[in-house]
Amino acid sequence: MSEALFESHLDLPLVARGKVRDIYQLDEQHLLFVTTDRISAFDVILPDPIPGKGSLLTQISNFWFEKSSSLIPNHLSHLNLADYVDQKDYELLKDRSVIVKKLKTLPVEAIVRGYLIGSGWKDYQANGSVCGIELPEGLQQAEKLPYPIYTPSTKAEVGDHDINISFNESVDLIGHVLAEQVRETSLALYRLAAEYALERGIIIADTKFEFGLDENGQLVLADEVLTPDSSRFWPKDQYEVGRSPVSFDKQFIRDYLESLDWDKTAPGPKIPQDTLDKTQQKYQEAFEILTRD
Repeated sequence: MSEALFESHLDLPLVARGKVRDIYQLDEQHLLFVTTDRISAFDVILPDPIPGKGSLLTQISNFWFEKSSSLIPNHLSHLNLADYVDQKDYELLKDRSVIVKKLKTLPVEAIVRGYLIGSGWKDYQANGSVCGIELPEGLQQAEKLPYPIYTPSTKAEVGDHDINISFNESVDLIGHVLAEQVRETSLALYRLAAEYALERGIIIADTKFEFGLDENGQLVLADEVLTPDSSRFWPKDQYEVGRSPVSFDKQFIRDYLESLDWDKTAPGPKIPQDTLDKTQQKYQEAFEILTRD
């Protein structure tokens, strides 16, 4: 495995460093997204990167962008990276970066939940609902929901926590027509991906999407799509209702952090090497299962 890339430094204008991506300006219409090997949990960037993670995330996202292109356009451009960086940087970035169209990003994260887990499970235990959506009584941890539900959140700055909001609050942020379009598109994307993944032995328990508007006001799928960073992936053959399943994502790291006396604010604690190794192996396994012919 190659050396990890925690942070990129290119001879291009830096627009932002997110939790995982470094974003550079290429021209008035395009940005360069570099997916580093940083990993975040509970909205905090952790100090230890996972080698090769950025490349895996990029390839998984690109796979889903292509597979979902009949449902919604995405932000990928057809520009060639080699035209913008030197050979050394090209070799570093070719598998972990994409050139994308600049969009007006929507201030809402579109979360779809198909199973009762994580903050949704805690919410349900407390009041019988998830983000204000009433659910049947008697559901268990990790149980499949009667139907996928859409639970938007606000988009926090790096280091802050996203805040779950109601659908009506999302309407206040982006308008009713657009909020409906985001909800319906998110649910359609989840159904497409969940069915495909299940055939290959992976349950997609939940996921989040990000969208923007292009120069014509058209809704466009952006950022990353259905990766182990933005989704919970469970092996179907190990799934059992009533307990938190083994996962293909960063649950190893979440579980370790939950065992600590840590208040989930920056700076994040160091992660043991074996936990990092297990997480990297799960990302690799998810990539191979999802993208194989």
